[in-house]
Amino acid sequence: MVGKVWTDVSGSGADIVVLHGWGLNGLIWTPVSDALSQLGRLTRMDLPGYGDSLWPDGVALEFSELCSQTLAALPERCHLIGWSLGGLVATQIALQAPERVQSLTTVASSPYFPAQEPDWPGIEPSVLSQFGKQLSKDFRRTVERFLALQSLGSPHAKADVKAIKEWLFSKPMAPVEVLDAGLDMLAQVDLRAQLSRLQMPFFRIYGRLDALVPAQVVTQVDALAPQSRSYLAPRCSHAPFISDPDGFISAWQGFYATLD
Repeated sequence: MVGKVWTDVSGSGADIVVLHGWGLNGLIWTPVSDALSQLGRLTRMDLPGYGDSLWPDGVALEFSELCSQTLAALPERCHLIGWSLGGLVATQIALQAPERVQSLTTVASSPYFPAQEPDWPGIEPSVLSQFGKQLSKDFRRTVERFLALQSLGSPHAKADVKAIKEWLFSKPMAPVEVLDAGLDMLAQVDLRAQLSRLQMPFFRIYGRLDALVPAQVVTQVDALAPQSRSYLAPRCSHAPFISDPDGFISAWQGFYATLD
């Protein structure tokens, strides 16, 4: 069963699709939507279970299903851009259906989000566990705390968080069970060993000040996906397309210009 997925389409030309991260919705891409729609036909969507996209009844809340449900809502072939959890979904879709993905871009994302000793940087597993425990008690406040963590280190963190909250609360909040399943995905999904299989153009954008996907992960993924390119936004944390929209567009347009 495939659920109804909310999409917003603007512009014309080659299809570009943007996927948001945990707890949020497609409006998060507002700062760069106009610029991206000048480059192609832009589709913003709410991932299944988030915003105005309902999770279909009777379908297990699992990563494989999230990816399948998202894939079913994509254009036949597109340039796929995924942020944070959306980057994990985009990467799996590119692995699962490479013929559907003309190029892959991940933003402030990682093939494996938890920190792992001795040398894999990421989110401390205790942080994800703590958010999971707090969701059922006060899920709105828990999501807000996670948003604040995403902007940590940004020179305009307060403005970033304020904007993110406006986009988040202008649509229905994801149900607790969807948010809980999303945290499990961030804690468990590991795509590191599969990155070398990706054959389409692959671009990775990071924030130097990111507290969730530390800059040290860049060289690790460089080694796992030597066919890819990376860009480290100097004054950004976990949401570079919000902290520095012009820099984000400049970096992505530079990548896009190299494609056939």
